[in-house]
Amino acid sequence: MIEPFETRPHDVLVLGAGGAGLRAAIAAKDAGADVGLVCKSLLGKAHTVMAEGGIASSLANVDPQDGWQVHFADTMRGGKNLNNWHMVELFAKEAPERVYELEYWGAVFDRTPEGKIMQRAFGGHTYRRLCHVGDRTGLELIRTLQERVVALGIPVYMEVTATTLFTDGDRVAGAFGYFRKDGRFVLFPAKAIVLATGGWGKLYKYTSMSWESTGDGAALAYRAGALLQDMEMVQFHPTGMLWPPGVRGLLVTEGVRGEGGILKNSKGERFMERIDPVRKDLATRDVVARAIATEVAEGRGSPHGGVFLDISHRGADFIKRKLPNMYDQFESLANVDITKEPMEVYPTNHYTMGGVRVDAETGSSTLDGLFAAGEVACGLHGANRLGGNSLSDLLVFGKRAGDAAASFAKQRAAATVPEAAVADEQRRVCEPFSREDGENPFTLHRELQETMQQNVGIFRVESELRTALNDILTLQRRAKNVRASGSQIYNPGWHACFDVQNMLTLAEAIVRSAIERKESRGGHWRTDYPKPDPEYGGKNLVATRKDGAMRISTLPIPRMPTELAALVVEKT
Repeated sequence: MIEPFETRPHDVLVLGAGGAGLRAAIAAKDAGADVGLVCKSLLGKAHTVMAEGGIASSLANVDPQDGWQVHFADTMRGGKNLNNWHMVELFAKEAPERVYELEYWGAVFDRTPEGKIMQRAFGGHTYRRLCHVGDRTGLELIRTLQERVVALGIPVYMEVTATTLFTDGDRVAGAFGYFRKDGRFVLFPAKAIVLATGGWGKLYKYTSMSWESTGDGAALAYRAGALLQDMEMVQFHPTGMLWPPGVRGLLVTEGVRGEGGILKNSKGERFMERIDPVRKDLATRDVVARAIATEVAEGRGSPHGGVFLDISHRGADFIKRKLPNMYDQFESLANVDITKEPMEVYPTNHYTMGGVRVDAETGSSTLDGLFAAGEVACGLHGANRLGGNSLSDLLVFGKRAGDAAASFAKQRAAATVPEAAVADEQRRVCEPFSREDGENPFTLHRELQETMQQNVGIFRVESELRTALNDILTLQRRAKNVRASGSQIYNPGWHACFDVQNMLTLAEAIVRSAIERKESRGGHWRTDYPKPDPEYGGKNLVATRKDGAMRISTLPIPRMPTELAALVVEKT
């Protein structure tokens, strides 16, 4: 028997209300589509608000030598040429227009003395390129886009868990889920769906990400038949809070180093001078994270097992003006006055370069009618993301995905979602309540985090990756028997059942891909294969689902045009 459910049809359904989702919804609405916006939490609570340093864009307001060509080259080099070069080209060319558009809609940026948008230095960027609002840039981006969405009258469905994507033949037909507050089921028939659900940092014990980041969108796409790409590429931000234990992993923005902060070990040495004499503390994130972990492993760490990050030499007025959030964060959570003393930091899981494989121009996945943008999509960042590129990524490819989804919807009739498929999904979603002696999803999540943190971290080796894979497969078997008690109303244990299943799917993809890529490149560092291998540098790894099992295969990276390749030649 099928239970009652609401039906909310739309031409374009956007899953996720962070920067990418909001920008996609605006673009689709402007293109004339009927748009619905679904978010797991509350509108305005998206993970984008936690992005602090700035939006990377070659406006050349501070350094007039900058241009899209330099931004393109920096991004390709930072990603170790694993990037989709055409995505990088579009991104570098279009980022300035998207930033000025944001300003036109009311975003308030810090200013140069001449009144232009201020830009700061960041790791891996040749010039000062990050447009910022103190250290609260993501919050301003979300505020601006959110007001635009509300002004356009786009309906927003808040606190919804999406449990499946329905397909009709070889195309997407809609999404199904429930309202988290009371368990009401809801069907969203849609001609096109844009995934903008962010990353999956909660696979790890120590992460800068909040509770929503469980990889729902990528897992839904994979189960529906889309390809996942380069899942082994996980970024550890060099500077997360370390002490006290309750705040470990919280982000310490790269803006601290961009404004002159210096990393030092317990001997007072500025160790990044040894590692990268040119960029020093503003080397790319993969390089700095490995350097910090090495300092600690070799006995030159701080009292709590990290290193020191000191910006006190910049003076109290400067710090409070440029880094107000960091000043408040350390004072309130760690009882540390960063205007007078250094911070203790250690790398924290922060971002996923891998995700849904998409077309560069449209954001379309390998499943007809399914698009993706932002962190859930793969291609732009290659093996390592440069700081600040994430926010401009949201703007550039959020718009492109929204435009393409609206165009797709105009050309297609609505797909069909059989009532029997809805009934089957309802039964599956309610199954945890029928198990009295099943597995606790919170226990499974904790065990997953432990094995990922211990075996799939900054440094990797095949024996530990094999251990993690065995652990994950065991947890997957146990997760089939996951249980929930009580009712569907305000039930976090029920929600956790689906979160942990999604995370286990993506954990398997990460580990299987990490085992397959027998080289070190960017965010993937194998101590048993410590050098990059040209054979792997020319191909992406993709995860596919066949007969219910995951398979890892390779796809070649298309050859870069000569004129673009010339821009990427390493500087001497």
